[in-house]
Amino acid sequence: MTKFAFWLTLLLILAGLAVSRLAAAPAAPAGDAATRAALVRAILTDGPGRQKLLSDLANSGSRLVRDVLTYWTRDEIVLYAAPDGTSIPVFLEEQQDSEGKARAVRIDNGRFLADPAGREMRFASGDLNSVDTDMRLRSTIQQALDTLTLADPDPDARRSAVVKLGNSQKRQYIPILQARLPLERDAEVRKALGEAIALLGMNDPDPAVRVASINRLAQLQSLGSIDALSRVAAAPGQAPEVAEAARAAVAVINRHIANVNFFGTIFRGASLGSILLVVALGLAITFGLMGIINMAHGEMIAVGAYTSYVVQNVFGSGFGFAITLPFSMGGRLLSFGFTIPGINATGWWYQSYFLFAIPLSFLTAALAGLVVERSVIQFLYRRPLESLLATWGVSLVMQQLFRMVFGANNVQVDSPAWLLGHFSCDDVNFGYNRVFVIIFAVLIVLGTWLLLTKTPLGLLIRSVMQNRDMAACMGVRTNRVNMMTFAFGSGLAGLAGAFLSQIGNVGPSLGQNYIVDSFMTVVVGGVGSIVGTVCAAAGIGTADQVLQQVLGSPVMGKIIVLAAIILFLQWKPGGLFSTRSRSLD
Repeated sequence: MTKFAFWLTLLLILAGLAVSRLAAAPAAPAGDAATRAALVRAILTDGPGRQKLLSDLANSGSRLVRDVLTYWTRDEIVLYAAPDGTSIPVFLEEQQDSEGKARAVRIDNGRFLADPAGREMRFASGDLNSVDTDMRLRSTIQQALDTLTLADPDPDARRSAVVKLGNSQKRQYIPILQARLPLERDAEVRKALGEAIALLGMNDPDPAVRVASINRLAQLQSLGSIDALSRVAAAPGQAPEVAEAARAAVAVINRHIANVNFFGTIFRGASLGSILLVVALGLAITFGLMGIINMAHGEMIAVGAYTSYVVQNVFGSGFGFAITLPFSMGGRLLSFGFTIPGINATGWWYQSYFLFAIPLSFLTAALAGLVVERSVIQFLYRRPLESLLATWGVSLVMQQLFRMVFGANNVQVDSPAWLLGHFSCDDVNFGYNRVFVIIFAVLIVLGTWLLLTKTPLGLLIRSVMQNRDMAACMGVRTNRVNMMTFAFGSGLAGLAGAFLSQIGNVGPSLGQNYIVDSFMTVVVGGVGSIVGTVCAAAGIGTADQVLQQVLGSPVMGKIIVLAAIILFLQWKPGGLFSTRSRSLD
């Protein structure tokens, strides 16, 4: 045999062994062997030993145990009588053949049940006897399943299981919860365990235990127990000390709820104020510094929001549109379209799309503002009424353009996974997306302040806005400064649109919901004052949310805020921080 034939034969043998190994049913992992053996003993054992085995399995937290016990509660665990007289616990897989038979999976090793010749055996649902169960065993199995969930790796799943057991009103779960308490490391789950134990303790026949449980709930400031405590306080025939403790606990928790609502409202007001701040910051530059009443500023917000939508689609399957114009040439309607292929990103690469959408939203809105300034605004400086009418027309044109490209209906921009969810602090929920907006708004304000006060461009902007003619005499190219200033203000509006896309839907009239509030913010803060814009945005946003919470009506809240702004401007027409200038125009 030549060397080539030898090595070829060896490779074929190795390949055959590999294929045969892959074709074989997978064996149970080494870590599952002990768990499977314990499950078999629990199924085949009868009497007090079974209770101990189920209790040990319940503390394992194994998903395998959960699956097998779930089959057991459905009477789907059956016994196969082996030729040697032993019983093998199995369950039938769901997929059946044409004869209504299915393969049986052995619980002891996870393989399919096979005859001595190695052929897989198939059974109908009535061919094998199921494991005998009674009410007591079912209760024990269900208790083991509930305990298993307490050891789930996911803290949210553990917390849900704890809440479920606490609301069950079954005092037999108290030892299980107490045993889990020293093992738990998550703070929220530990608090839920304490609440569940106290809730179950309220059903104890001893009044002293009930009072201690009620006091514990008051100490934990348990929001979920307020209904149960109210029922205890109002229950007829209740022991006086228990009813008094329940009333005191209800009062404590109600005060805590008021604090939670207050700080939650402040946080929502801060997030709304942050969005309003980013929107108004661009307006403070175009209106406050340049003197242009830009009614199309809201559409710059929509440009940024739609840019986020396009970026999301490009990271996915792609984006395209087609527009048919109401004009014809040669008997055919004019139409055109554009398609951007998607990169079909997945995982963390797709979740990072918003990091690209933020700068692109700024650039796209800045480019749109640049086009508007060069085509319309540059002819209307020092003519505020004409600029108002012209930009209002631009606003209508841009809204119709949005409808033609993206449709009249709102579009959904999905938040990346790292902006979903929230964290809690003393029962006050802080959404990641709103926290992100607040932090980014602070960075934008800081960046704008640095640009205007610490850079040569900022010096040119301030000089042109304070005295345009004098700056031109000093050699400043005022047209270029105007162009860059307007583009920067529009880009800030685009950033606000990107943030708004993470909080709500995006539509053609998105910016119109914020344009009035933005003008109010700029005027109240002081025309041209960045510091005033920051203070006014925080005040208006917070006041709006607080009044909505107190009055229970968003419309009435906005009306009162508007009335307060009118009265404030009657008292101080220049706003919080009125700017002074040498310019007389």
